This record gives sequence, C-alpha cells and structure tokens, in this order.
Amino acid sequence: MDSQTSDSKNQDVVENKSLSISHALIPVVLLVAMLAYNVFVFGDSSLNGSNQFILLMGAAVAVVIGFINKVPYKNMVAEVSQNVKSTSTALLILLMVGALSGTWLISGIIPTMIYYGLQVLNPTIFLAACVVICAVLSISIGSSWTTSATVGIALIGIANALDISLGMTAGAILSGAYFGDKLSPLSDTTNLAPAMAGTDLFTHIRYMTYTTIPSFVVALVAFIIIGFTLDSSGQADTAEILAAINERFFITPWLFLVPAFVIFLIVKKTPPLIALLSGTLVAAVLALILQPDLILIAAEETTWNLANAYKGVMNAITVDIKIPTNFKLLEELFIAGGMAGMLPTIWLILCAMVFGGVMDAIGALAKISESLLKLFTSTFGLFASTVSSCLAINLTASDQYLAIVVPGKMFAKAYEEKGLAPENLSRTLEDAGTVTSVLIPWNTCGAYHSGVLGVPVADYFIYAIFNYVSPFMTLLFAAFNIKIRQLKKN
Repeated sequence: MDSQTSDSKNQDVVENKSLSISHALIPVVLLVAMLAYNVFVFGDSSLNGSNQFILLMGAAVAVVIGFINKVPYKNMVAEVSQNVKSTSTALLILLMVGALSGTWLISGIIPTMIYYGLQVLNPTIFLAACVVICAVLSISIGSSWTTSATVGIALIGIANALDISLGMTAGAILSGAYFGDKLSPLSDTTNLAPAMAGTDLFTHIRYMTYTTIPSFVVALVAFIIIGFTLDSSGQADTAEILAAINERFFITPWLFLVPAFVIFLIVKKTPPLIALLSGTLVAAVLALILQPDLILIAAEETTWNLANAYKGVMNAITVDIKIPTNFKLLEELFIAGGMAGMLPTIWLILCAMVFGGVMDAIGALAKISESLLKLFTSTFGLFASTVSSCLAINLTASDQYLAIVVPGKMFAKAYEEKGLAPENLSRTLEDAGTVTSVLIPWNTCGAYHSGVLGVPVADYFIYAIFNYVSPFMTLLFAAFNIKIRQLKKN
C-alpha cells in the first residue's frame, strides 16, 4: 500500500493468557480520554507536540499494566524497538517528501500544475476529478502515499486557488488514492491481506471488487453532488491568479516531465526513496536553470553566485520558504516547509509506535481481538468482530499493517470453522484495516497524509467518504449474505 517498510508483516502477535480484557482496555480508554481533552484545549495545534506526549503517557500506562501482569520490561522495549524499526523507511520518505515539495515549488513544478489545472478544473467538476485522477494514479503505482505526495499536493494548491474547501479536497484525494491502493497488485497491503488470510493475490483482488467498487461509486456520486452545490466564486478570480503566477514563475508544460518521471520510476518498481530523491534533485537543477530569481528569494540574498545558489536550493530542501506574489490569495499557497516541516509528523509517528509497541508486548492487542471474536457467534457477527478488531488495532497500535496482521492471524481459524473461504477475511481486513487508518490522527497513515497535504484529519474526516463507507459496505454484504463465498468441500 503505502511506502512503509513491511517489517510488520513478519511480526508475531504476542499473547498473554494472564492479561484480562479490562486490563487490556485501560490504556486505550485513558489514551482516548487524554487525547480528547488535549485536542479540546489545544485545537489544531495539539499536533505540534502535546498529542505526542499524550501518546507517551498512554504508553506509560500500558507499561504499568505490563508490570502488573509480569511482562518483563526488556520485552516491552524490544517490541517498541521493532515497531519503530518498521517505520524507518516511512520516516525517511516523509523527509524526502518535504524536500520534494520545496524543490518542486522553487522550480515552478507545483505552480505549473496549478496554472494549467485552473484552466481545466472548474469548481463544479473539481472534487469528482480529484477522486478519479487519484484513483487512476494509485492503481498504477500501488501507493496512496506517493499519490498524496505528488498529484495530491498539486490538487490542494488548485483547490486553494479556486477557494474550495481543503477538507473536501483532501477527502476526495484520499477517497481516490485508497480505492486505487486497495485494488493495485503493486500495493503492500493488497499483498499482505491475502497472505494473512490464506488466499492468493488475484482471487483477493477480484473478490474485493464486490465491495470496493460500490463504495467508490458512493463516494464519486457524493462528490459530484457536492460539486454542483459549491459556490464557484473562486473561478471569477482565475484570470488574475493566472497572471500573478505567470508573473512570478517561468511556466512551461515541459515541467510536467518531472512528476511524470517520478511516477514512471514508481511504476517500474523503483524504491520510493530513490524515486523521490531523483525527483527532488532533477527539480533542484531545473530551479537553477529556469527560476534563478526564486533561488535568490529562497536564499534571502540579492546577488547571484555559486554560494547563494547553493544556499537557496538547500533552504528549499530543508527549511521553510515562501515565494511572495502580487496576489493575496496566493500568499499561503506558495509556501513549502522542506524537511523541517515534516518533523512534527515524524515525532507523532514515533510516539504512536511506542504506544503500539507496548500494547503489543503486554498482549493487549491479541486480547482485544480475542474478546471481540467471542462477542458474536453468527456469520455476520464474525464479520462485525473482524471490522471492530481492525478499527481497534488502528486506534491502539497506530499502524495499518498491524491492523491487518493481528486480526488476520487471530481470525483465520474462525473463518475456516464457519466454512467461509479465506477471501472473505482478506477482503474484510482491507475494507476495515487499510482504509480506516487514514481517519485516525495518530495513526501512521493519518499523520502522513495530514502532514503531506497540510490538512488536519479533523478537517477531511467527514469527506473521506470512500474510507468510512468501505467498512459499512462489507458489513452490509455480510448482513444480507451477498457474495459470501463458502469453502469448497473436497
């Protein structure tokens, strides 16, 4: 799926027979309560550090529960270490996305995307177009993360210029990106889910279309309807915006070759870090050639020389830069945070992995899944238990891989005993585990997409329609026994 490492695939689910469900839930309940109060006090700024500390406090509570249940401290530390290790590539990718956004701004790539996008995408069709564009790209490359970091950033810029809600736009981007991610054979999670359930990749993909396509249609229709209700006042300013962009940047369609080059590398299965680094370096060279004035602005210098050119490029890659224009609406648009802008998100992911690691080490994740499995005895109840378990792991372990691995390992035997084919489980793991991860601010996916797109999870949550319709769709199919495949009898 996304460009995290897949070390989580090989993690064993830690079981602790002596741990009670009440003890397993104490850290979760306290964490949710502390986070709720923290967000109430700090609002959007809670992601600047206080939420991160609250996650560590939740981990501390889990450590105490571990001590009470005689779990060795070294086991907890080892599991935390494994969790943090599993996100190492994701953290490096976040840094590289920050670098990419900076060089793509000063080279004119993002302004060029916005410039031409404004001429093609009017407010009425814009949101629906976001869904389709991101879906096609994500299917091609198998990564919602790369989709957000490339086309997603440009679409957010266009939305800003058209005065369209950034929350709506981010929701449309993620709806398309996760649809493509789920159905792409190149996606990590699309390969992981059938491996955990015991079916093959293409059987899983074919079976998943039954719930995924209806969920996508619901999302697309919703965004088409929303598009017709939008106030299109942003379109009236397009001419002035285009003139302001053209005045500040050297605009040429040839700049589209850079994102095309990055997408080509990803399609050819080039490691994402190499692809993003290549896109960063190529954009930096183009900035030196095409946008020398902007290089000086980034360097905060007035004289063109080798040292100042180097300083401008390095500033764009590493720290905040702002390109001023003569149009007020664009003031907040042409800002890039560089690698430094990704540090709060990285901090959040690390703290979330500490909490998830301790919860796994003390056996809490396995206990929660086991208890959910016992709540229901019917076929629908089994599907509901799986969905609930995926959501619980996404909330507590803050990692979508674990939201597939833990329920996958815990529920596989139950599906077999019910006479259900393993693709029922693999589909449910994706419908509930993969897509809901982006709806949780402290989950690696929620933190990543929020950081890359610059839109808080709270702002796009209600508009990530595909992501929250998917688990309901799988439950609907289970309730009415639609496409519930039975095991073939020998």
